[in-house]
Amino acid sequence: MLEENYPILEFDPTPIAVIEPKRIYATRDVPEHAVVCFFQEVIATLRDEHGAVVLHTLGSEIGPHPVYEIEFQGRRLAVFHPGVGAPLAAALLDEVIAMGCVKFIACGGCGVLDSAIAMGHVLVPHAAVRDEGTSYHYLPPSREVSASPAAVAAIEQTLRAHGTDYLAAKTWTTDAIYRETPARVKRRRDEGCVSVEMEAAAFFAVAQFRGVEFGQLLYGGDDVGGEVWDNRGWQNHGTAREKLFWLAAEACLSL
Repeated sequence: MLEENYPILEFDPTPIAVIEPKRIYATRDVPEHAVVCFFQEVIATLRDEHGAVVLHTLGSEIGPHPVYEIEFQGRRLAVFHPGVGAPLAAALLDEVIAMGCVKFIACGGCGVLDSAIAMGHVLVPHAAVRDEGTSYHYLPPSREVSASPAAVAAIEQTLRAHGTDYLAAKTWTTDAIYRETPARVKRRRDEGCVSVEMEAAAFFAVAQFRGVEFGQLLYGGDDVGGEVWDNRGWQNHGTAREKLFWLAAEACLSL
């Protein structure tokens, strides 16, 4: 039923939209496994040092969005950058699903809501608070959306195998990085969120709607849990970012 007062709550379960990804991107010869990687420098390393080749190139008004393929553990693996923010990330994910990928692990950074979470600490969101808009076009309104249980289990098994400490908890997905007010940070922390980012809820919603597996790895970045924001130089944590990618790749292929 449509809610006339608030357009964001007007969920329409109709499975076929006016513009369908499968009508634009027909099924192609792509790996069934894909890592959604937010780290451009890691993708550049894959291209320059690990023989990554471009499978297909998606596009938007900000330019081309290549989908790469690498060989890892003797198997095919797709890799692509989803852009930043829920609308673009969800659209690119939807297009890659249309091409034929069905098992996804994302790796990216996040803000932390608890200052005790160290820079670079690995986080595994099992659910996301839906404080963005995109997920409401894929699933009925609800406060949270869950990651794929199988994907979360694959991530945790991989981390344990490598002796990597991690924290599994909720994340807060927001559309507005400059509106993370102290009151909202406290409210999210009180309901169990330890991190904040801009895409997880949308990823999880698209995956549920399309019937694919999706999980996410994050690393603790800037600190928004204190009285004053602390950038902590989170974007320069190169070693942790590359390590996170390879953990994501291994977890993805185990699905």
